[in-house]
Amino acid sequence: MSVRDLHLLGSPVLREASQPVAAVDDELRRFIADLFETMHAARGVGLAANQVGVARRVAVVEADGEKLVLVNPRIVEASGRDTAEEGCLSIPDLYGDVTRPDRIILEALDQDGAQYQRELSGLPARAVQHEIDHLDGILFLDHLSLLKRKRLLARWKKEHAADPSYVQSVKPASTGSG
Repeated sequence: MSVRDLHLLGSPVLREASQPVAAVDDELRRFIADLFETMHAARGVGLAANQVGVARRVAVVEADGEKLVLVNPRIVEASGRDTAEEGCLSIPDLYGDVTRPDRIILEALDQDGAQYQRELSGLPARAVQHEIDHLDGILFLDHLSLLKRKRLLARWKKEHAADPSYVQSVKPASTGSG
């Protein structure tokens, strides 16, 4: 397992629609382990393959006791509405209120290639929708009003004007208290 670099806003891979996974094999399982390790190191609740520069339909989520591997995920049912603040590991320090369905039924393959279906609500449902958006080349900013999106993008450009890189190293989370 290894912590991978994160792709930041402006990296073209974040706007790519990911390619479906043809088969779950050992290489993909290692990649899934890397996604979890990177997500934990970055202190996130979800991470899509695009965010580490790989345009494949794979993501991971760990929120409120739900630990999910999402291979070729799709939402087969959604209901309700909930608005909550979202952020993104690929757009650090920017946040916005996003309205999404508050209950979903997810269908995906797990790390062994077995198809499963899961009903989710609350933060796990929101995180899964956020990661599936990534796999479709959609960012949480795209769900905001034009005015809010423009304001956040202007702030991002100002704060990152001196850094033309679209890739950021992730420092592994500290395991000790000292």
